[in-house]
Amino acid sequence: MAIALGTWGLAGAAPARTGPAKPAPLPKNERVGIWQPIDGDEQIPLWSPDVGLAKPDSGDRPEATGNGTGLVAGRKWHWATYVTRPTMTLYRHKGHGNGAALLVLPGGGFEVVAMDLEGTEICDWAVRQGMTCAVLKYRTPQVWPVVDGRQQRPETLLALEDAQRAIGLLRQRAKTYGIDSHKIGVIGFSAGAYLAANMSNTEARSYPIADAADRQSPRPDFAVIAYTARMLDNSRGKNNLELRPWVTISAKAPPTMILHAMDDPMDDIRQPLAYALALNAAKVPVDMRVYAKGGHAFGLRPTADPITTQWPGQVRQWLQDIGMLAKTAHPR
Repeated sequence: MAIALGTWGLAGAAPARTGPAKPAPLPKNERVGIWQPIDGDEQIPLWSPDVGLAKPDSGDRPEATGNGTGLVAGRKWHWATYVTRPTMTLYRHKGHGNGAALLVLPGGGFEVVAMDLEGTEICDWAVRQGMTCAVLKYRTPQVWPVVDGRQQRPETLLALEDAQRAIGLLRQRAKTYGIDSHKIGVIGFSAGAYLAANMSNTEARSYPIADAADRQSPRPDFAVIAYTARMLDNSRGKNNLELRPWVTISAKAPPTMILHAMDDPMDDIRQPLAYALALNAAKVPVDMRVYAKGGHAFGLRPTADPITTQWPGQVRQWLQDIGMLAKTAHPR
């Protein structure tokens, strides 16, 4: 998902590559407007209007939506950007659920938020498994600064604040939403995968406590990390598997599943390998599913690459194995 918005360059997201030919880019079709879920589920503001929030790099520029500049599995994908008031959109299961909930963290290089490809389409799948699902629309864009030629993590990562707030709201409202407060996990894609990993390894917040939701633990009960970015210290040679200085590992991190394709053109396979080895060293349960082909940013859209059709079943089985889903969960 390579896009140029204003003066920002998108890193950590690109269209899935399933063949040798690179298609011509599509127009962005950017337009001013608040992103809305097309199926009418509830979009919930993370903070009340009277809570002052740090603004993204675009300041007060009105929120906009648009489509990505490449096709994924033959279809457009759509994003939101210039987000100043973050939200989560709730999708409730139909009938008797199993108490589990999934917070979806789309990618987009911290410049845009891929709302359908790595958001609502993931919730459609999660609801079919009997889960309650929420898609996070976090504040963006936020540039990661470059110092002495090397990318650095922002001291305060706005998207992390929004993700921690969202999971706190889910826990605080667990009875209202019909979920088990000890079965709330995250799935993140690309930049969102970095957020999921960051959430997994810290409970520290960089914003002041606003209410009871912020007194809940922001650490997920399980985490799925899909084609992660921004983890590997790639300054130390091609075979290095050391993490960036800002990546900390906690023995309290939850059980984690990692998904990645060997031919990912955006994020080298060493990104998830480094993270998996660090979790294992801390005795955190970690599973990996690595496929030869799949590229980057395939989401849940099936292509000829096996990872795109097999990972949902792999995740479902893993969630059953760790006790988050019942063995009778819907097969698709």
